[in-house]
Amino acid sequence: MAHTIRHKKQLIHRVRRIRGQVEAVERALEGELDCAAILQRITACRGAIDGLLAEVLEDHVKFHIIDQRRHRDADPRDAGKEILDVIRMYLR
Repeated sequence: MAHTIRHKKQLIHRVRRIRGQVEAVERALEGELDCAAILQRITACRGAIDGLLAEVLEDHVKFHIIDQRRHRDADPRDAGKEILDVIRMYLR
């Protein structure tokens, strides 16, 4: 996974922030905060995870599907189908 290794430091930093956000949800539940505060923290977690997913997915598509140097003889229709398959698989 050359694309994840290339951005490893950034990705790990994002994961650590997500971990902190999940811990904030746990603290909010333990502290019996009101529903709105808990929902806000959960939403922040979901947004952070979605952002991480989008970043890795974008690099995956660029590196494994679109890169012309790696796929010189590929039919563009096959690449389009593969992109849609990847999106369906990861955005369920």
